[in-house]
Amino acid sequence: MKLALLCTTKKVFPTGKNLHVRLIFFFLLSFFSCVVSAQPAPDEAYTKVITERSVKIVNTLGIKDSVIYNKVVLSLVNQYRGLSVIQDENKTAVSKIKTDTAAGKELMASRLKEQEEKRNTRTLLLHEQFVSGLQALINASQLEQVKDGLTYGVFPKTYTAYLEMIPSLTAEQKLKIYDWLKEARELAMDGENSDKKHAVFGKYKGKINNYLSAQGYNVKKEGEEWAKRIEAAKKVKN
Repeated sequence: MKLALLCTTKKVFPTGKNLHVRLIFFFLLSFFSCVVSAQPAPDEAYTKVITERSVKIVNTLGIKDSVIYNKVVLSLVNQYRGLSVIQDENKTAVSKIKTDTAAGKELMASRLKEQEEKRNTRTLLLHEQFVSGLQALINASQLEQVKDGLTYGVFPKTYTAYLEMIPSLTAEQKLKIYDWLKEARELAMDGENSDKKHAVFGKYKGKINNYLSAQGYNVKKEGEEWAKRIEAAKKVKN
């Protein structure tokens, strides 16, 4: 997906939270209205929503340079919009395939599979471009923050939960859990909504629980004991 061309180089880095968001929003509307493209103007309400989401994430990065700040915000906005376009076009294509009454079951299944592969390829390409673009703007630690911001911090929260639930985990087991959750985060970044993002983590947590069971842990019992420790700690504080 090619990055659209700007018709302005004006910097937007005001002070004050509300003013900040508003100015960046109008900056982005100006940006999209000046794109050299035959595409229709984007919905302003949606642009406002994804701009606010992007600003909220970028504000955690501690970026001092206004030019870099605005570029990172724009990268996130473009990513949200790019995923939305892929998802909307995929839904339209799938609906068209399913309503083709002339196609038999086998042909329909083949077309649906082909469409799914097309969607996955486009999503992967967009994902790679998004990450590589951010790598040119921010450091590795900030990139981790962006990824966690896009996935509601589920990766670090879940990893910490496993460590607290089962203190006896070996270094190898911890690494296995960490790698799986990190992989889940990479996939969840491309989810079309919070439910889809959480569903990805849910799938991987199931995989982790099966792995721990095979390693000799009673995950259900470990969870119950962890809950008791949490309650005990609360009573001590009170």
